[in-house]
Amino acid sequence: MVQVFDGHNDLLLRLWQDAARRDEIFLTGEGKGHLDLPRMKAGGFAGGLFAIYIPSPHEGDAPDYMHMMDNPPYDLPLPALIEAAAAQPCALGQAGLFHWMARASQGAFRACTTAAEIRRAAADGAVAGVLHMEGAEAIGPDLDALHVFHAMGLRSLGPVWSRPTIFGHGVPFRFPGDPDTGDGLTAEGEALVRACNALKIMLDLSHMNAKGFRDVMQLSDAPLTATHSNAWAVTPSTRNLTDWQLDAIAETGGLVGLNFATVFLREDGRDSAEMGWEPVMRHLDHLLARLGEDGVALGSDFDGATVPQGITDVAGLPNLIQAMRDHGFGEALIRKIAFDNWLAHLERTWGA
Repeated sequence: MVQVFDGHNDLLLRLWQDAARRDEIFLTGEGKGHLDLPRMKAGGFAGGLFAIYIPSPHEGDAPDYMHMMDNPPYDLPLPALIEAAAAQPCALGQAGLFHWMARASQGAFRACTTAAEIRRAAADGAVAGVLHMEGAEAIGPDLDALHVFHAMGLRSLGPVWSRPTIFGHGVPFRFPGDPDTGDGLTAEGEALVRACNALKIMLDLSHMNAKGFRDVMQLSDAPLTATHSNAWAVTPSTRNLTDWQLDAIAETGGLVGLNFATVFLREDGRDSAEMGWEPVMRHLDHLLARLGEDGVALGSDFDGATVPQGITDVAGLPNLIQAMRDHGFGEALIRKIAFDNWLAHLERTWGA
């Protein structure tokens, strides 16, 4: 079975929202959501980036976002900025659950901070987890919390989710739309980029708007990364990357992880799992054409999005591998996209 390393999932949020049932959700599996330990093993899931994500508080009746996204065009309002003091308890809870997964699994899941540790886990048949932060709400302007989370194992960070932070601005969920939606990095954001470079924390540009992307491109000394994004030329969503962004990533020897979310795959932008493999392959073909065979990987967004019916959950990853074969991809290219490219990229970003 082809091993898969994945650039993004939201399992930690799912566990945090129902922590009393964490054993059933993760260890034994309950057949719900996209990820659990038994299905990871069944699907060849060798590891990935596990995101700390702070959900937006809902005041009164929240909009029916899923209904809106299944009926394009749409332009969803951005939630308000969340202060660090409000975000930190949730972030610490999810970081704690990440390390609980390693303890409770008795070696079947390993918390990793180097590419060498990921390779060893994969060779041993264990799942390798890397702690990621999707939106830096839990970090204050003094950046002290960044160093604390780094000590906990944080090795990848997106300065923004789609709502603004003190560091910069994300793109709204808009279809059709362009990622050029507002201001770039703040002074605090520039300091965050420099600190992440110094600590060898990978910077994720997946939710950042175009001006913020340019700012990171000019400031960062690391290869550019979008852990879970697709091609705007195929699906014109604000969350997808335009050709100039893909070319900029390629120039740094960077990487993009293909997002499985149907709203970013389907050409009509709908939040519907009822789709074939053609849109997936169109995105892969376009990403390969702009980034080359070493710059494309996977970033599923499992447990955070609707995914195509051909995948369904992590146990369906072999179906995606077979679809790539049927599309004409050779075994060497499939191994690169599924596993090798992420590991090579992490070595370039973190050092061996």
